[in-house]
Amino acid sequence: MTTPPRALTIAGSDSGGGAGIQADLRTFAVLGCHGSSAVTAVTVQNSLGVHGIHPVPPETVAGQVAAVLGDIGADAAKTGMLLSAGIIEAVADALDRYPVDRLVVDPVMVAKGGSRLLRDDARDALVRHVLPRALLVTPNLPEAEVLCGREIRSPADARDACRRILDLGPRAVLLKGGHGHEDPVVDRWLARDGEGGELRAPRLETPHTHGTGCTLSAAVTALLARGEALARAVERAHGFLHRALRAGYALGAGHGPTNPYAAARLAGRDAVLERLREAWDLLEAANPAGLVPEVQSNLAEAVDGAEGFDDVAAFPGRLVRCEGRIRRLDGPRFGASRHMAKILLASARRGSPFRAVMNVRYGADVLAACRATGLVVEGFSRAGEPDDVKHTEGSSLEWGTGAVLDRCGTAPDAIYDEGDMGKEPMVRIFGTDAPEVARRVVAVARALESRKDAR
Repeated sequence: MTTPPRALTIAGSDSGGGAGIQADLRTFAVLGCHGSSAVTAVTVQNSLGVHGIHPVPPETVAGQVAAVLGDIGADAAKTGMLLSAGIIEAVADALDRYPVDRLVVDPVMVAKGGSRLLRDDARDALVRHVLPRALLVTPNLPEAEVLCGREIRSPADARDACRRILDLGPRAVLLKGGHGHEDPVVDRWLARDGEGGELRAPRLETPHTHGTGCTLSAAVTALLARGEALARAVERAHGFLHRALRAGYALGAGHGPTNPYAAARLAGRDAVLERLREAWDLLEAANPAGLVPEVQSNLAEAVDGAEGFDDVAAFPGRLVRCEGRIRRLDGPRFGASRHMAKILLASARRGSPFRAVMNVRYGADVLAACRATGLVVEGFSRAGEPDDVKHTEGSSLEWGTGAVLDRCGTAPDAIYDEGDMGKEPMVRIFGTDAPEVARRVVAVARALESRKDAR
């Protein structure tokens, strides 16, 4: 069985189970990651608040980090409550010995009930030792005010705060807007390379918000561990948190927790169908009909953890070219294409981060256009197929996909084959989800048009 992506949380323990490492590990699990932990402090808390904080000795915290990273490793990690300068320095030393490139820093400072979770002497240590190691830092508005040293009262203030926090060393910042008064709530993110944007969600009137920051930062960490790009991880984690908040539940007499279990379920089969519909809208608007092969196209996406054909959704009757336009016969449904399912299941078994694929016509011009848009392209020859594969309908695609992934060690963005007797040559373009595949196909179609215009 393929080892799942690995995610590490370095944070405090919440005895009530709503936040801290408990929320992190819960989120890692529902997003398909193996979670490890390094406990920084033991809190005495429940839904009514934090009643005591007992720090773990810094050397023990560092030992936990080193033990995990030196043996199990981590594809991504996050920090939560670090509490003191001593713990921060110990964590930084451990990360010097075992660097983690994809580090998310949730600069936890104050609990929902008002208890301080970062001592006064620790702010400078956090800025000096941890932020420069971060791929992403995820402050809420009060935390951002502490980090950047100014009040945030307007959208312009928030944008300025993002720039100031970037100056402290992280490669990107996600400034959460939940503590503000905007409706919809606006989260703003900005990276050093200029990438960024605003993420909006309706403000939810609910008291069940315990663990909100932990759930969000853990979701980003899990998605990064799964190989997603930062922009996509932030976007998907934002949607995941909104679903978890919407499904939050009463627990005890105070603030109930977010519900990542429900968020994962809501993000499952229904969300796959919705993404396929979104992808179709992109294709219909751009009309890359020139990429539809003689046997027609299809676009498919698998649920996380897909094990069989019924876990993969596609378009019944395929996507066809008719009167110069790309058209569909029906909306997406699960079990609609065994051929596309075989490709995605073979991809998933080998740990590929891609869960969606679309087949387009083969040609030297198409391969050149794929490469011109930045896609990594690899191919296989059907001449190398074992006889049992060659004579089993649909098995070539599964075999060829697996052969490329085994040979390359990583998943290319596009896989082609040059066909065989009675088999049309084909290019298959992959992505993390159906809309990403659709955008890639549209970009390839536009690159083809640009090459024609240049001639």
